[in-house]
Amino acid sequence: MTDDNTDEMIHLLVTGGAGFIGTNFIRHALSLRPDWFITNLDALTYAGNSANFNDLPQALASRHKFIHGDIRDASLLDQLFSEHEISAVVHFAAESHVDRSILGPEAFVETNITGTFRLLEASLKAWRVRGKPEGFRFLHVSTDEVYGSLGPQGYFTEQTPYEPSSPYSASKAASDHFVKAYFRTYGLPGIVTNSSNNFGPYQFPEKLIPLMILNIVEQKPLPVYGDGKNVRDWLYVLDHCSALIKVLEEGRPGETYNIGGGAERQNIDIVHLLCDLLDSRLGRSGEQSSQRLVTFVPDRPGHDRRYAIDCTKIKRELGWEPEHRFDQALEATVEWYLDHMQWVESIRSGEYRKWIERQYGIKEEVGN
Repeated sequence: MTDDNTDEMIHLLVTGGAGFIGTNFIRHALSLRPDWFITNLDALTYAGNSANFNDLPQALASRHKFIHGDIRDASLLDQLFSEHEISAVVHFAAESHVDRSILGPEAFVETNITGTFRLLEASLKAWRVRGKPEGFRFLHVSTDEVYGSLGPQGYFTEQTPYEPSSPYSASKAASDHFVKAYFRTYGLPGIVTNSSNNFGPYQFPEKLIPLMILNIVEQKPLPVYGDGKNVRDWLYVLDHCSALIKVLEEGRPGETYNIGGGAERQNIDIVHLLCDLLDSRLGRSGEQSSQRLVTFVPDRPGHDRRYAIDCTKIKRELGWEPEHRFDQALEATVEWYLDHMQWVESIRSGEYRKWIERQYGIKEEVGN
């Protein structure tokens, strides 16, 4: 890795770039924007994996620099901003799993609130030193969960009041407010995006879709909360990445943009669909059908019933809309996991297995 010939490039600082969405964003952005150089800052907690970039082609790898560090480290942030003329911050770094936030909320306060504050402070200082360039952007990547739960009708818009239900969504709501406050108080050109549930390659297997894919492959129980009828609006991660590039290049500072896939599905329907997709690939049918593995478990506290995003604003103002059909993207995701089982095994530690057992009351060793 070298920094040679990067002075003429647009330099981005991406936080949490070794996580699920961050990894996809970096890989996607490097392939689409040959004049972008990306410094990837990640603390490499349980869901981060710097090996996600080991197979980058040299032409892309030469424009990617990985830094192992914490966004709460103010001196490190100041150093990064002083070493590089950063044109934009894309802030993914966050604790992001609702179940983990219920079991241990303090880490979510530390990373999502304190970490965002430190990053804002470093960004503001560097922006002022450089004479407040108009093109600078602080893009804060957030979630639709800050809005709380929807009834059977209606959609989240950018004007929907915040009503977070979990420590995770409360911490993200707080960080959203900090970004908006730094724009209104200091003029720092911040933009907030709130997206619906993402799925796709490189997602840590505690989340619904990869967890179900891997448990189906290994014929382990498929834990489904409550009655399984909680509804999510699913967004393919590459569509999300394309939207973020649009917002970064064309979005207006101080604004919020909702990003959704327009693909509402009940959790239980996702599980059944994955069973069918994998059974067809693994040659299972009849009594060996993976449907037999579905295991309903007690609902989690504060479980929001339905999320759904209204994307009218980003479609109207920036001309973005999702390019991938849900069914095709889900098939592509299944294929990716089947082709990358070595990657899966490299990140599933003993601690992960203990967490699955504690969270769902299901031992990882349980088979049929």
